[in-house]
Amino acid sequence: MTPPDPLRAELDELRETLAGALARLDVLERHAAEGGTAEPAGASSAPTPAPAPAGSSADVFWALDGVKQRLDPPGGIVFAGSVAVPAGPVDWQITLTTDGLLAADWSQAAPSLAALGNATRLGLLQAVVGGADTVAQISAEGGLGSTGQLYHHLGQLVATGWLVAAGRGRYAVPPERVVPLLVVLGAAGRTS
Repeated sequence: MTPPDPLRAELDELRETLAGALARLDVLERHAAEGGTAEPAGASSAPTPAPAPAGSSADVFWALDGVKQRLDPPGGIVFAGSVAVPAGPVDWQITLTTDGLLAADWSQAAPSLAALGNATRLGLLQAVVGGADTVAQISAEGGLGSTGQLYHHLGQLVATGWLVAAGRGRYAVPPERVVPLLVVLGAAGRTS
């Protein structure tokens, strides 16, 4: 039995949040292990290869080489990032297997992707990631003609999880969505 759409969306968001938290925990455990402290119970003790010299051809594919070492065929993908934005630093990573991605219902991603398929909404997200958080600041950045237009676009972004209401008249990009947003933009070719 498939749960109703609002419940399904909430479950998907909880799964994504949990996956992100587990990925961050894995990073923290590896960091603690590399820092000379005792390795947490159950953590992998696989040897870490020596880093390639900066600028070498091996250094270019360090992330890809790591994915190949850690994922069995048919492989998968890793999205990760460590970014500093005005709201604070964000470290985020998620690993998805090829089998899981190919078996998923891709149509479930349509509302989230559609919300990003609008230049005005992308401008609003850019303003919020850049530090604007009040409706007045976001409106000034977005250059919209009316508050009705602004709230329509903010509502679409909130409904799809790209923004959260952070108090009366304040909005934020949830930390677990900052890196995925940047990954989507990078994948779309907006890397300049």
